[in-house]
Amino acid sequence: MTQNPPPPGNEPNVPLGKNPGQPEPPQGGQYPPPGGYQPPQGGQYPPPQGGGGQYPPPQGGGGHYPPPQGGGGQYPPPQGGYQPPPQQGGYQPPQGGYPPPPPAGQYAPQGGGYPAAGGFGPPQLSVGAAINYGWDKYKANPGPWIAICLLGFVVSVFVQFAFSGFSFNNDSLVLSLLGSLVSFVVSTLFKAAFTNGALSELDGQRPTFSAFFNFRNLSAVFIVAIIVGIATVIGFILLIIPGLIVMFLTWYALTFAIDRDMDAVTAIKASFELTSKNVGPLFLLALACIGLNIVGAILCGLGLLVTIPLTIIASTYAYRVLTGGTVSPTA
Repeated sequence: MTQNPPPPGNEPNVPLGKNPGQPEPPQGGQYPPPGGYQPPQGGQYPPPQGGGGQYPPPQGGGGHYPPPQGGGGQYPPPQGGYQPPPQQGGYQPPQGGYPPPPPAGQYAPQGGGYPAAGGFGPPQLSVGAAINYGWDKYKANPGPWIAICLLGFVVSVFVQFAFSGFSFNNDSLVLSLLGSLVSFVVSTLFKAAFTNGALSELDGQRPTFSAFFNFRNLSAVFIVAIIVGIATVIGFILLIIPGLIVMFLTWYALTFAIDRDMDAVTAIKASFELTSKNVGPLFLLALACIGLNIVGAILCGLGLLVTIPLTIIASTYAYRVLTGGTVSPTA
């Protein structure tokens, strides 16, 4: 029986499947890591002592990992074209050309008008500001205003004398009624003319004499005048005070009809809403306007050439302020 030859001298027995010269693996079947490092016992690194078995954050920097080395201590921007975060204390403007937000407590003017007071709530009306505005606009363009006032006075006197002063008697009843109708038409046209001039001043256009007669929405203007006139007469019959209330509540009905091109009923409703929500400042303004016109009448009536335009512009200023409309600067 043939025996296997003995292994070469000084060479250990080589297991089957192994090449001669290959080192024997350590017990456990794993080779030691390179570089002479010894693996931990049990095959895993033990957790740090204390802290609940978690690794502590790096020292310094408030418990945050330090930024990468180089580049000024900042992390590089992410890939994909994203913009870097804004610097502390500032904000980048939005893309697309949008304007930056307004400063705190300010808002953009509404409807091309004025900014709301303090940036909150409805606009505030100052009686002094309204009177000063009327005076500044008047003194910058007094000629056309004086001319329209003189024309209104002359036409009124002519109508009164032409129809015998509207004396209601059996002999001239028809003539008096006709005179009343003509007077109503003339007064309505001049009210519309004064309103046109005041609105032009608020729009920043100094009206010429002819500009006062650029009438708009005349049908609604006359219907407003008829409804308001009838309601006022009825109010005065009822102990006067109701008539004054009607006059106050319909103060801006004609202005709404001309400026907003409203029909008569809508204009009257709009005037009711505006005046009823701003009774305090508008009542004070009405008293100031009445007082100024009384002073103007005392001065031989010549003062009315100033006070009538001034108060009309001031009241129209209040209308535009309270409705958020255009208020041109006085300079």
